[in-house]
Amino acid sequence: MSDYKIVIPARYGSSRLPGKPLIDLAGKPMIQHVYERAVATGVKDIVIATDDARIMAAAKGFGAPVMMTSPNHENGTERIAEVAREMNWQDSDVIVNLQGDEPLIPRELIELTAQGLLQNPQAGMSSLCTAITQASDAFDPNVVKAVLDNQGFALYFSRAPIPWDRELYKEGQANITQQSAVYRHIGMYGYRVSFLKQYEEMEMTALEQAECLEQLRALSYGVKIHMSVIDQPPGHGVDTSEDVKRVEALLSNLA
Repeated sequence: MSDYKIVIPARYGSSRLPGKPLIDLAGKPMIQHVYERAVATGVKDIVIATDDARIMAAAKGFGAPVMMTSPNHENGTERIAEVAREMNWQDSDVIVNLQGDEPLIPRELIELTAQGLLQNPQAGMSSLCTAITQASDAFDPNVVKAVLDNQGFALYFSRAPIPWDRELYKEGQANITQQSAVYRHIGMYGYRVSFLKQYEEMEMTALEQAECLEQLRALSYGVKIHMSVIDQPPGHGVDTSEDVKRVEALLSNLA
């Protein structure tokens, strides 16, 4: 039996793809593909957390545990905190946030996110990152960069190219090597329930607002975030209509 839990936040509203969790991919709604990824881990406690009756009905249709949550949450972390509270989970319990638009996420990455907390009791959160190898990614504000300390905990996250290496980034054309310690953050999160209880009391910070990165709220309040460095792709998420076609083709090939 796995010693962590999985919550899949699934919000109906999306500026680019309204109703995204219910988009049909290879004959199933996307949220079902994500749920099946969660089931493949062997985790006992899996909950889909939504704010919409249509998603709830779909989840019940394929037999998934589902909970209706507040429509007023600012992000998935707040939604998961509500689930943890309503489920009366223990402070020491570990939860992985499996986002509802990641139908190709490898099982190994879900488990690695959980292990970041299970093996590091001083951490309140865990996440993943991978080495950046192209300067274009370092300068792309849509690619979130992570800076780590020597123990693998996050020092900071930014949309800017950090850490800034004056030689490496000359004219913005340099290739980045594995030794450069320039990392791309991958938005998989693990939480300890005790942290989620704290998070509900934390006010949004200036850093979080400036960068539009929710994990900076935790860092601003002194919460440790353990980062696991991976060298495998996290799977293709769904944010645009082009992503839908690409992911559907990949899922069809896996069938």
